[in-house]
Amino acid sequence: MNNNISHKLSIIIPCYNEKETIKEIIDRINQINLGPIQKEVIIVDDYSTDGTQDILKTLNVPQDHTILYHLKNYGKGYCIRHALPHCTGNIIIIQDADLEYSPRDYPALIQPIITGEAAIVYGSRERNKKNKTHSGVLFYLGGILVTKLTNILFNSNLTDQPTCYKVFKTDILKALSLYENRFGFCSEVTVQLLKKKIRIHEVPISYYPRKKYEGKKIGIKDACRAIYILFKYRLFNPL
Repeated sequence: MNNNISHKLSIIIPCYNEKETIKEIIDRINQINLGPIQKEVIIVDDYSTDGTQDILKTLNVPQDHTILYHLKNYGKGYCIRHALPHCTGNIIIIQDADLEYSPRDYPALIQPIITGEAAIVYGSRERNKKNKTHSGVLFYLGGILVTKLTNILFNSNLTDQPTCYKVFKTDILKALSLYENRFGFCSEVTVQLLKKKIRIHEVPISYYPRKKYEGKKIGIKDACRAIYILFKYRLFNPL
């Protein structure tokens, strides 16, 4: 892949009860200028009950925006799988519906794929030393634990496995067998890539964490699930 090839970025936004931020994150994405690279946005509302759906239904979004609605709450991983058939770009990025991650990092995140340096890129919060804050001690320690376990079990050298910003060549992501419905998607997709010997390239990203009371949804059960997935793929080798 090189700069002379036409590229299109598909942005998947899993969304659940984000009425305070959903319009803002869409606006920020639309403001990002990627030059000749086209963008499309696929928003998956995961049965929001706080008024998010009402906001989405009244938004005057461009034609390249697709909004999908669930009739029950499934989880982030399910939302991503639901969005995949609607992705027409050759590059896919996962974007949370809150404001913890900035679309201003898109150019740096997709550049290694455009130049052919990498097929998979993760945005690392740890590699940006300007990121001094976190959502809480347990969130921070949980992320470190999951990352270190991934490195130990799969001989990798990642610094931020649970990061939201995961960027894929579309054909690679669509070829994986993904089943996790919630936040386990992060561990599942990572170990499948590592077991297939696909290198994960990391770039520094900015991070603006929110607290639990501000709507952060990941919890201790998700951390336990992530650890379970790591050991399941290591011990039972389901691939």
